[in-house]
Amino acid sequence: MIRRVLAPLLAALVLLTGAAQGAQAAGYRYWSFWERQGGTWIYATQGPSLSRPSDGDVQGFRFAVSEDSKDATQPRGAAEFAVICARTPAEDGRKRVALVVDFGTAADAPSGETPPARRTACARVAPDATTAEALAAVAKPLRYDTNALLCAITGYPQKGCGDQVSGGGRETGQPTAAGQTATAAEDDSNGGLSLGLVAGIAVVVVLGAAALWQARRRGDG
Repeated sequence: MIRRVLAPLLAALVLLTGAAQGAQAAGYRYWSFWERQGGTWIYATQGPSLSRPSDGDVQGFRFAVSEDSKDATQPRGAAEFAVICARTPAEDGRKRVALVVDFGTAADAPSGETPPARRTACARVAPDATTAEALAAVAKPLRYDTNALLCAITGYPQKGCGDQVSGGGRETGQPTAAGQTATAAEDDSNGGLSLGLVAGIAVVVVLGAAALWQARRRGDG
């Protein structure tokens, strides 16, 4: 008797817990910024508008859906300065910065858009130029939001900026933005269970306790 009463309640608790885990899987669709150190991509600690690369540096951008900087997707393919800038000779009073722009996969693309092929470019710019200025020299048009978050490179994507998406890639809210140096924006709801889910779990627990008490009472009778 007790098993028959508790089985559906336990099933409901499992479903609520699964929904909570799904709610925490939300990520953000945005351009992440990377710096090449040796043969490794390192997530940049400054945004492209603040970073000032040196002559011979390699910088990368990757468009993807990521939860935060820890799971951000790196640019793909080879990234060697000697290869990317082989046809761009050095000039006095200028520096060369190799850029890798990875537009990501179809799975990460906004609805109705197709990501262009990955590309590389060698920007020859002033010695004090930022990464953003180097990118603008070879990959226009760029689009930024009011918080200086890089939203589009060569016009991709056509709309949106740091859009929050569910684990399945569906947009779930208005675009939010944060610094290009760390995670795309994170809202408080990703830090734990929602109030509705907590309340639902509490109801299941209370009903289970009541059902158990009633079953025992009947057994005693």
